[in-house]
Amino acid sequence: MQFIVALFVLRTKCGFDVFNFISTLARELLGFAKDGVAFLTNTEVSQFGMFFFTVLPAVAFFVAFVHILYYFGIVQWAIIKFAHFFFWSLRVSGAEAITAAASPFIGIGESAILIKDFMPYLTKGELHQIMTSGFSTISGAVLVGYIGLGLNPQALVSSCVMSIPASIAVSKLRHPEIDEPLTSGKVHFPEKDESEERPHNVLQAFSEGATLGLKIAGTMMIQCMCIIGLVALINGILTWFGNYWNIHHFSLELIGSYILYPVTFLLGTPRDEIYHVSKLIATKFIQNEFVAYNLLMNESPYNEMSKRGTLIATYALCGFANLGSVGITLGVLNTLTNNSRAKDISALILSALLSGMIATLLSAAIAAMVMHDLNGFLG
Repeated sequence: MQFIVALFVLRTKCGFDVFNFISTLARELLGFAKDGVAFLTNTEVSQFGMFFFTVLPAVAFFVAFVHILYYFGIVQWAIIKFAHFFFWSLRVSGAEAITAAASPFIGIGESAILIKDFMPYLTKGELHQIMTSGFSTISGAVLVGYIGLGLNPQALVSSCVMSIPASIAVSKLRHPEIDEPLTSGKVHFPEKDESEERPHNVLQAFSEGATLGLKIAGTMMIQCMCIIGLVALINGILTWFGNYWNIHHFSLELIGSYILYPVTFLLGTPRDEIYHVSKLIATKFIQNEFVAYNLLMNESPYNEMSKRGTLIATYALCGFANLGSVGITLGVLNTLTNNSRAKDISALILSALLSGMIATLLSAAIAAMVMHDLNGFLG
């Protein structure tokens, strides 16, 4: 399934045009968010490529926009169609199919909310799969923000789609299903709790979405800032010790880049760029993909890599498998289960984190295998 998607996007004009159309819509959506930034600041500031003025407003606006689609049932319709396909083709449970199909659109936390009534009754295999799906892809909200950074939009969109079957395959290899899932043989959304009020009109839905978007954008900003600061502190300590051993610039990223060097080689990265790409993957895992993508686009020597190396890096970094996401996932899932499954979730989450990272790297490897003429792909 991954291979077919990669062939469709990277080797056919039809596939390129389809995903280019989708990414063009995403870029135009980002442009509307910039109009809002221009109102708060001015037109010149709204065109800055900075994280604060590009990614965060796009995330907040996208979440609010999705709430309008939710109100009219469009998102639910799209997710259930995807879920039926994966349910039919990969024989997973209904709960797994829904979250796997929803993860690239709305993220790990929101996709788990779709099946919150089933959460206390999920098997360990289902819990592992749900977390793996979330770690292996990025959400639609941050996808729009990344496109704003100048990343290849076709690669980002196709990577999200390719990582859905990969996450299911890797998760089931790592933690096979040995119990009988409650939603085995059926795909449907659980009935809404009567205590939850549906928005009275589309304006209320948009308003609630904007408030949630503010919380998500604020959480992203603070977590990025704190994680980067913490990693810088640890790296400062490592560098201090490293100087005694004549190992200059000793850091977590340096350690991770050498551990991941063979993995990056197996992705098919150009030989002279293997270290650069492995360091980006290590940075993504230790800090987050925001930082790694920012390095890829704006910092030397990463922004001087070949088209092939840049595209492989774009695929390899396109997932939430990082240490910061572990805390977010624990918080969301424990809240949804009222801490009744806290022990199981804590026991499985590190395995799901590594499985999600492997799924994303599988997408990168298959994309690298079918890459041919990259002239149509703009970095």
